[in-house]
Amino acid sequence: MTLSVDASPRTSPGAGWALLASELSVLFRRVRTWAMLLALAAVPVLIAVAVKLSARPATPGRGPLFLDRITQNGLFVAITALVVCVPLFLPLTVGVVAGDTLAGEANLGTLRYLLLAPAGRIRLLAVKYAGAVAFCIAATVTVVAAGALAGVVLFPVGPVTLLSGDTIGEVESLLRSLLVAAYITVSLLGLSAIGLLISTFTDVPVGAMAATVVLSVVSQVLDNLPQLEWLHPWLFSHHWLGFADLLRQPVSWDSFLDNAVLQAGYVAVCGALAYGRFAGKDILS
Repeated sequence: MTLSVDASPRTSPGAGWALLASELSVLFRRVRTWAMLLALAAVPVLIAVAVKLSARPATPGRGPLFLDRITQNGLFVAITALVVCVPLFLPLTVGVVAGDTLAGEANLGTLRYLLLAPAGRIRLLAVKYAGAVAFCIAATVTVVAAGALAGVVLFPVGPVTLLSGDTIGEVESLLRSLLVAAYITVSLLGLSAIGLLISTFTDVPVGAMAATVVLSVVSQVLDNLPQLEWLHPWLFSHHWLGFADLLRQPVSWDSFLDNAVLQAGYVAVCGALAYGRFAGKDILS
């Protein structure tokens, strides 16, 4: 039986907040969600343990950025872990959550019942995207928190020397780590929107997840080809590792703003396309 539901919400904003609360509750009660967060938390712990047990110090310029500074100051564990997680681990977990937004509901046969609830398709799309954004925040904060904890336990902690040569205290350095986490969270907003869009085209969540992750890999590969330099500014992954300006004194916000504008463009375009696809779609499951 085909289900046709009006795309325009006709209910009070309270219905939307209730739907969002339900979405977040379901998302963060899933074993899969916590398994992914624990896997992300393991990355900084493994980095810290490997450096601690290493017989020789890391060579500057080799390995991930800031790896050679960990033994001098444990607060660099969090930043190093974010650098390691950005190319693959964070996009992988975000792709799983974003790709599952609508395709997962369709696969379980619950999408038609969500549309029968007093919410509307626009609001449902917004809530699903908000859930993906909430996971992006949780994922980056998890990496920073685990990295800070591992660094404090295994290495000496003190004032941090920034890329500009200035020195800041421990509290401000933690705030800078959270600022870098916010930058990376913004970086993942475009990928989340792409995953939501792909999720409107299929009832197979694994396919949507895989397509989202593959696109993140393709974007990064293209961004490293000098022959396609004209394309680089338009790739959603172009600014993913551009947070160095946040580790200088004073902070330069240019890269943050450029990244935010790029991701906002992807969110707007993919959101519009997702709505165009979802608004007129006959829900059969």
